[in-house]
Amino acid sequence: MMNFASLIYLIILMENTIKSLSISQPIALVTGANKGLGEQVAKELVSNGYLVLIGSRNFDNGKKVAENIGEGAFPIQLDVTDAKSINAAAERIANEFGRLDLLVNNAAIAQSGRYSSVPEILEASKASTASLDEIRILFETNVFGVLAVTQAMLPLIRLSASGRIVNISSALGSLTLNSDPNFPYRSYFGATYPATKTALNALTLAMAIELEKEGIKVRAASPGFTATAINDFMGTDTVEVGARALVLAALDIESPTGSFTGPDGPLPW
Repeated sequence: MMNFASLIYLIILMENTIKSLSISQPIALVTGANKGLGEQVAKELVSNGYLVLIGSRNFDNGKKVAENIGEGAFPIQLDVTDAKSINAAAERIANEFGRLDLLVNNAAIAQSGRYSSVPEILEASKASTASLDEIRILFETNVFGVLAVTQAMLPLIRLSASGRIVNISSALGSLTLNSDPNFPYRSYFGATYPATKTALNALTLAMAIELEKEGIKVRAASPGFTATAINDFMGTDTVEVGARALVLAALDIESPTGSFTGPDGPLPW
């Protein structure tokens, strides 16, 4: 006999299923979408017919972006390091949209805020001297935050006919590339930001393997060297150029799961 709690869960699941069927447009959540690459990805998803939730730690910042993008964009408060914020966001998406077709885990930080220049950040990333507190702060957002958001949104992604998760990574996290003495960015590999992207790649592959049998595709995508706040706008590409590989991975329903791609195609783990 079904207990009361199970009955309530079944009723909620049925309500969400009915609600999800009533919305024909695909639904996406982009974390850290209040600026830079996240904003650009959200903008392009809307132009491709998606209803996009603009995830932002500061709701007002996300609201401004949603207003600028226009119809199809919806601000949502989401701090990937705060369990209450994550759960509230998942509950709102369930109540208002009923499902999630695409999750783009874009929110990330390059440092804790204690450094004022890129050279300082690179120096602080050296494995022999890196602050453990600094490493923990970066992992909290760039790795644990991604996993926490993904776990919270999975029940909604499972209601999609073409569920996808795209984790925004970086070639700086590739162990294969950084093992090559000829890799031009090899000297940038360190124990802080690059290591978080290596760990994120591992989580991406773990999720891809686990969720493959459910038809949910999980991918990592790198924008390349894009000029954003995360590198003090020193990148060589615009956000419009950098977003291309991310949007391509996000919109791709047919390709296999478990890929790692960049602007020029596949990247090695």
